[in-house]
Amino acid sequence: MLALIAPGQGSQTPGMLNSWIEDPTSKSLLEKWSADIDLDLVRLGTTAEADEIKDTANAQPLIVATSLLAAHVLGIKEYAVVSGHSVGELAAAALSGAISESDALRLVRTRGIEMAKAAATKPAGMSAVLGGDRSEVLAAIESLSLVAANDNGAGQIVAAGDLTALAALAENPPAGARVRALAVAGAFHTSYMSSAVAPLSDLAASISVHPPLIPFISNKDGALVRSGSEIVARIVNQIANPVRWDLCMQALKTMGITGVIELPPAGTLVGLLKRAVPDIENFALKSALDLDAAREFAGRHQ
Repeated sequence: MLALIAPGQGSQTPGMLNSWIEDPTSKSLLEKWSADIDLDLVRLGTTAEADEIKDTANAQPLIVATSLLAAHVLGIKEYAVVSGHSVGELAAAALSGAISESDALRLVRTRGIEMAKAAATKPAGMSAVLGGDRSEVLAAIESLSLVAANDNGAGQIVAAGDLTALAALAENPPAGARVRALAVAGAFHTSYMSSAVAPLSDLAASISVHPPLIPFISNKDGALVRSGSEIVARIVNQIANPVRWDLCMQALKTMGITGVIELPPAGTLVGLLKRAVPDIENFALKSALDLDAAREFAGRHQ
């Protein structure tokens, strides 16, 4: 059984769309999407520098567009389930059939803008806590009034909140753990993002939502969601609530998934899968040069 998964913010790299737009049809589609959301995705994915694509308002639509474009070119129609990490849920929602690609990009454009605005209102940040005993890590995060914003499994939990508290966590990490500050503009997936929820909810109410053709594993709790309206509602509310990627990976295992393809910009999620559920085969689709190998991999797991 095959799953497709889509990565989240922080996975972007300069020039990541270069191989994908060598095909004129793909470039034309990306240009159309750029016009639809008033953002030059072609330039951002080819010639823009790291600092520009790190900006939340640019990073989020660029990542989702890259995942969707690659899925479009890959052309695989038979897979058992989809999921995405954080903003990757919007790519997954489109792949499930719950929303269109165009509406996914409209939503992510607004999501990125509103989350950037929210981040600018009050200084905050995120730090990855790597290793250590899970219960001790969670207790240390809570004791500093921080939030475990991303529980990624495989010994990785991302704390988010006040910068002073994050510094204190780094100075006195839990036993056996190390703390690494992340280059993000705010405390994503916490109450710091609450102001971004209403604008995205308003836009979500205006789009067409359909029963998904492919089940969707939700970041909220790893649940398998088969209602289009529930998928969209969960994605909107997830802006200000923690991501439980650990439960999403467990759901893949429970379903009996044997192979997972991570869409580009790929690498982060398959790394987590290798450590958390090593019995599931994985494939990181990083460039158009990987397409034949990805199709062969899919054929063995469909």
